[in-house]
Amino acid sequence: MLPDLARLIELQEIESKAAVANKAIADAPGRIAALDALLHDATAALDNAKHALAESKTRRGFVDKDLAAVQQRQSKYKDQLMQVKTNDEFRAMQHQIEAAAADVGQYEEKILINMMEVDEINATIKKAEAALKAAQSKVSAERGAIEQDVKTQQGVLAETTAARARLVAAMDNKGVVESFERIAKVRGTAVARAEGERCTVCQVRLRPAVFVQVLKNDQIVQCDSCNRILYFVPPSAPASPASASARNGS
Repeated sequence: MLPDLARLIELQEIESKAAVANKAIADAPGRIAALDALLHDATAALDNAKHALAESKTRRGFVDKDLAAVQQRQSKYKDQLMQVKTNDEFRAMQHQIEAAAADVGQYEEKILINMMEVDEINATIKKAEAALKAAQSKVSAERGAIEQDVKTQQGVLAETTAARARLVAAMDNKGVVESFERIAKVRGTAVARAEGERCTVCQVRLRPAVFVQVLKNDQIVQCDSCNRILYFVPPSAPASPASASARNGS
């Protein structure tokens, strides 16, 4: 194989590896932001549940106060009932007592509803606490993994930069590097394998004469369609019967 062609194939592998590393580094802030959002949402859910509990307790305090006032009024009416002197006064006082009793029933119903509400809120708080704990654990583990991956990918970039510099310096024809960079800028990748008279990247059939040139791997040949630099990987030779017998231990 033409040495420069072999170097271009290796250069493409290096560039692909660097692209993966760059993407991982570029994606890291977004991944961390998503973790922060997850933690924020879990914290907010717990805070909202606790706030709802505090409001429910405040409402219960008002109901308890109103109930106590009604019960006091009801007790007062009962005491006054013993002091009435006429039937009209007796009936009026009974009416007051009945009205107070109805109010007591309404407030007691509100207390019952409030108690059920508190039970539901407490259950929500427990779930929110569990969710927050899970989120904290997830964020702690994944943030550390992301940060470690960024360090690893930065090391990969340093390695690929050095490897690229060595390859470029070893090129016999510096012009092919410029072609490589120009194609990569437009196509994303600059080198493609040819197989079955096709470019395996753009899948366009190659002219027979072009494919024959690619088969030799002794010159820089480009795809007529996508302009990528082409190379050919010869099929592996089948194992001889003697080799197969040796591997099988016969």
